[in-house]
Amino acid sequence: MDCSSLLLGFALLLSVTPAAGQAKACPDCDASQETRLRAVTEEFTADIHSQKGMRCEGCHTGTVSQSGQGRTAPGKFVIQRERIPQLCGSCHAVANRMKQFDPSLRTDQLALYRTSVHGIKLAHGDTRVAVCTDCHTVHSIRPPSDTRSSVHPLNIASTCKRCHSDADYMKPYHIATDQFADYSDSVHHAALVVNGDPSAPTCSTCHGSHGAAPVGVKSVANVCGTCHVFQAKFFEESPHKQAFALMDLPSCLTCHTSHRIKHPDDSFMGTGPAAVCSNCHTKSEPAGQAADGIHDRLRHLESDIAGAKSILERAQSAGVDVTASQLELTQASEALTKARVTLHTARLSRVDTDVDAGNKITAKAFAAGVAALQERDNRRKAVLFPLVAIVALVISLGAYLREIERSKGG
Repeated sequence: MDCSSLLLGFALLLSVTPAAGQAKACPDCDASQETRLRAVTEEFTADIHSQKGMRCEGCHTGTVSQSGQGRTAPGKFVIQRERIPQLCGSCHAVANRMKQFDPSLRTDQLALYRTSVHGIKLAHGDTRVAVCTDCHTVHSIRPPSDTRSSVHPLNIASTCKRCHSDADYMKPYHIATDQFADYSDSVHHAALVVNGDPSAPTCSTCHGSHGAAPVGVKSVANVCGTCHVFQAKFFEESPHKQAFALMDLPSCLTCHTSHRIKHPDDSFMGTGPAAVCSNCHTKSEPAGQAADGIHDRLRHLESDIAGAKSILERAQSAGVDVTASQLELTQASEALTKARVTLHTARLSRVDTDVDAGNKITAKAFAAGVAALQERDNRRKAVLFPLVAIVALVISLGAYLREIERSKGG
């Protein structure tokens, strides 16, 4: 059932269960509509507006129009799509009214919508673009914090998908329809849906909600930087910033793409087959050599950390206390993580600073592991020598006793 049908059915509900003094304002109801009207009624009971005491006439009052025969023409209770934002704004843009329900509610949604790509096109007569009810539904509107809400973080991508994955619907706008498929295969989607992190990005995080708009080339870094603060800071220091600006390339998206963002590992750097740097640089040029240098340093540090961790675990399993060294080794992992962020400067010297700090900690931890295993060996020797002496003594004593018994028998 489309939006218009729902609104018509909801308005007609007034003639089925009219409130006192409302019957004359309702059109004649076709008995065949009763099942649909009952469904709308049940749906609206869960709506936040119904729970706050609003009734049908809160939205539908004043929409009745009489036909030339003195009878309401079909569809005259329908709220036309172009009127919906203004109708919702008649409450949601009035601060004093909204404060009665929740002082924290924003009242700038209508103003933001008018600046959005949807609102601008609607103002120019395009009624196919999204309006309030397309995202929030018509009669089953729930707070965004409700997991059943169409605009809950877990559901926003699916809500946007209804239009933006429809190739026929998007064709007149010349907009790609692979955004949802790409996002579903991204690290952001995994963090939100798989790991259950409600702060992970979804469509509205990057594009805005009521003021939705495409992210421009020049503003991409600002958008990504709202979450990835240090990466954005280091990118400002990199030679890529100026180069991308001259070539009119989007900063973050050039390396990470837009919707299908994968979790980068160390193979992302360098000029190898899986490296993004190889899209622009070759192994023989200075920039390619620097990229390979960053890649090699990160891989070596990661390998050294794994080696130090392994030897400490062997010592621990042997009963040697290496807790202090294990805790210290975590600082090497932190240095590696920092280096993987610093690489956004695209400067080998900056990455070396973090890697060198990690190498010093790792070397110290590895040495502690070697010393711990040596202590284990010393402990074993300290126990083994007395044990061998005792065994030798027992054997000698046994031989002596047997010799005495033979002497007595003789």
